[in-house]
Amino acid sequence: MFRYFPTNYVWNLSVDLAIEMGAKIGEIEEMCAPLREAAKQPDAAGTAAFRESWAKMGDKLCGLAEEDEGRGRLISAGDKYGRAATYYLTAERLQAHKAPGRLDLYKRMRTVFDRGVRLADENCERVEIPYGQTHLSALYTRAEGVDGRAPILVQLNGLDSTKEMKYRVGLPRWLAQRGVSSLVVDQPGTGEALRLKDLTAVYNAEIWASKIVDWLETRDDVDPKRIGCEGVSLGGYYCPRAVAFEPRFACGIAWGANHDWRDVQKKRLAREGDFPVPHYWDHVRWVWGARDMDEFMRIAENVHLDGVLERIKVPFLVTHGEKDSQIPLQWAHRSYEQLVNSPKRELKIFTEREGGCQHSSFDNSANAGAYIADWVAETLGGRTAANAGPK
Repeated sequence: MFRYFPTNYVWNLSVDLAIEMGAKIGEIEEMCAPLREAAKQPDAAGTAAFRESWAKMGDKLCGLAEEDEGRGRLISAGDKYGRAATYYLTAERLQAHKAPGRLDLYKRMRTVFDRGVRLADENCERVEIPYGQTHLSALYTRAEGVDGRAPILVQLNGLDSTKEMKYRVGLPRWLAQRGVSSLVVDQPGTGEALRLKDLTAVYNAEIWASKIVDWLETRDDVDPKRIGCEGVSLGGYYCPRAVAFEPRFACGIAWGANHDWRDVQKKRLAREGDFPVPHYWDHVRWVWGARDMDEFMRIAENVHLDGVLERIKVPFLVTHGEKDSQIPLQWAHRSYEQLVNSPKRELKIFTEREGGCQHSSFDNSANAGAYIADWVAETLGGRTAANAGPK
């Protein structure tokens, strides 16, 4: 784990995630050097300083991108807008949800991200999935080298990630190379669903996951028999839950096993384990729509997979980092042990040797992500060699 701020796990996690999304080390140094003292301050003061520094870099990159646009250098402009969006996203993620200006910063990130994708002509399309009286937003990446219907992997956020973060980390691109499409979703409790539509999280993820499958089945570029599901961090709970109760999913992957999130909350109340974001308890109440801690803890009692995983009858991959300090490794073993009806269950523990040994592999998502992408390609009928056609 790269530790720019030796005493601040949450900030280090944010820096490492930004690196995984494509941040440049020189820009990180420029943003972080003025923050060494702020990293030791209480959440409110420290995160305000973090936001100012990272948003300033985003603004600078947008200015440079505008200059590129003026000269017709649209690919270069798109690349800079893409990194600017990453820095805005990183700054926004650390703020308390009622912090002044947070929503405006999120909206700016969304605008800049979309502009970067369009100018750089990336394999990324914004789509909207009907959900009740509203919709869920998602990013769609098409499989490369596939004529007709392709397999697809639905990808779910964790507690505090967004579809833009998961897209930038790289799994959609790695899957596209292997002949598998991607749909990265801001499900209820995350991203646009939470910030712009007030759609809070629900424990029974199949309610919204089934709507996603319904929508995918209407597309003529998706093979409805080869729709998989993956979830990162808290998505390591949502995904198994969705696959267990939505039989149309052809496989599942937990990128970080989150078997018993209720237990994790009880341990965190006892100050055990690292928090992923500042203002943690305020954040989780916002995500789950809880008025107070008592209501939140009642909600959390439902967020576990005991009695659920036995329903899964499709291939399932459970992964976990050996040194995960947020979610104990024991829960990966518990999930694997309960997948008794999966015809192809696998437990992969990422160690220091291959990297990806921190929480959901934020220390090295490339090696862990490649392992996951290969497993998906082998399971859904993609390819694992550059010159090999789909199976």
